[in-house]
Amino acid sequence: MPMHDKFMECVTNPIKNNLLLEVITQGKTTAKVLAEKNKNIPQATLYRYLNKMVSDGVLSVVEERKVRNVTEKVYASAIDFAADVEKMLAENSGETYFSMFQQFTVGLLNEFKAYSEQDDIDILNDGSGFRVTPFCATYDELKELSAKIQELVAPYADRDATPECKARSLAVIFTPPTVG
Repeated sequence: MPMHDKFMECVTNPIKNNLLLEVITQGKTTAKVLAEKNKNIPQATLYRYLNKMVSDGVLSVVEERKVRNVTEKVYASAIDFAADVEKMLAENSGETYFSMFQQFTVGLLNEFKAYSEQDDIDILNDGSGFRVTPFCATYDELKELSAKIQELVAPYADRDATPECKARSLAVIFTPPTVG
């Protein structure tokens, strides 16, 4: 199976997607940290998925530490997303750009699917939603808007989830310019 397919399989699998996103967010992390962040995943399942993701080349073991009588592995993404973006930009490849957007949207779909499958959702009060707001902007204005959004979100990005402070994702999509 090609690497792209292995990565897509991770993105479309809710458990693997959660693990991959956490590894990417942390830069590198251990199974212990992943277990603490994903308490709903049984330990055996967690290790099975991590081993599969390593064997598929999606994750790599970047360090091994002795902790008492156990060797603790440190995991990192084996995919260089920055290099992929640089390559896509250098090639100006619409196909690669669409593929990356497809991966992005599949991740969002998985989050909404997992939420909507829960028995105790409260759509009105859980604080999720989506909206499209058409606007016109120059390239420089678009860069300015993006910087302002990042600045607004920054104070909330490094907080840990608590029962009162739920983990969320904010996805911002600037669509390509429309013709007409």
